[in-house]
Amino acid sequence: QVQLVESGGGLVQAGGSLRLSCAASGRTSSRYAMGWFRQAPGKEREFVGAITSSGNSYYADPIKGRFTISRDNAKNTVYLQMNVLKPEDTAVYYCAADLFGGGSRINHDYEYWGQGTQVTVSS
Repeated sequence: QVQLVESGGGLVQAGGSLRLSCAASGRTSSRYAMGWFRQAPGKEREFVGAITSSGNSYYADPIKGRFTISRDNAKNTVYLQMNVLKPEDTAVYYCAADLFGGGSRINHDYEYWGQGTQVTVSS
């Protein structure tokens, strides 16, 4: 079992920044790829980005250049640095662990999920 807990969400004005954290516990491993997803009200959960076990990251097109994913394996924590936030970034943000793959864009490929943290961007 892997437990994931997100933190760092909140209310921010457009153009501002937030850093989300995802702390893992239980059967943790630096070999796991980790992903970030988000879900806005009335919309499906969508891929934000992922980081491989070796630290390579990639992102969905709408957030390229604004968001950065990093990981600290010693702390079993993954981060999502969000800059130049826009109102359309408002959503619940989830981290997820991909135990067997390299960090997929598909939510069904992830075995464990956090409970989510709310990010609200005001205009």
